[in-house]
Amino acid sequence: MRSFASRFARQRAGVAAALFVLLLIGIAIVMPLAGLGDADRISNDVLIAPSQAHLLGTDDLGRDVLVDLLRGVQVSLFVGFTAAAAASVLGIVIGATSGHYGGLADLAVMRLAEIFQVIPSFILAAVLVALSGPGLMRVVTVIALLAWPQVARVTRGEVLRVTHLDYVDAVRCLGYRESYILFAEVIPNAIAPALAVSTLIVGQAILLEASLAFFGLSSVDIVSWGRMLNSGQRFLFNAWWLSFFPGVAIFCTVLAFNLLGDAIGATLDPKGKR
Repeated sequence: MRSFASRFARQRAGVAAALFVLLLIGIAIVMPLAGLGDADRISNDVLIAPSQAHLLGTDDLGRDVLVDLLRGVQVSLFVGFTAAAAASVLGIVIGATSGHYGGLADLAVMRLAEIFQVIPSFILAAVLVALSGPGLMRVVTVIALLAWPQVARVTRGEVLRVTHLDYVDAVRCLGYRESYILFAEVIPNAIAPALAVSTLIVGQAILLEASLAFFGLSSVDIVSWGRMLNSGQRFLFNAWWLSFFPGVAIFCTVLAFNLLGDAIGATLDPKGKR
């Protein structure tokens, strides 16, 4: 861990991204404790431009945009982390099993993964959510089902390398079952690249949920950055702040997770020492 921390500290962009992500996590934890979780905060201050009273302005119902923006952090992080965790577990298990045992099952899994990656994620996600009905957990499930091939392909490639190393052959000569070798010896030593990909999936999931919410395909009972964009498009020319600030929040958050994923990947790469 000390070696990882020292190497990660050299990734300046990754460190800045990690600090930003920690800030978002802190906001998500503090928001419920701050008593700002009431969704029905309607006032007469309708479409007020950013000012000292309302730093980011108000919307068409008189709700403070800054409060809604901070509340949207909870939804974005929940979607991102939950979808990435589910996709990672599914992708690691499928990719590792496929790469370790090989054969027709491996060929079928890889062709299936390629099909998922060829079809545009948003179009497939929109169709699946429209068929299953709106809802935050349905959106998370759909995103996880679309993201697992990324983890599976990376994990499979690393498992193919690790499976043929000498220490794995030594364990196999001791008479252990292949299932034990896979989960006890191969996966723990092949999981590092999947962790970097999982971090990237968090940003992808946040962006995909915001896109679905913008088109009204996410839950209508929550405040999210995508729904803020959806509501603000009607006032794009006379109340620019309704769309501008949620868009900036989405951009910065997705960028932070992408930079963090790149930094983790560079840190875990043994050939990337500098």
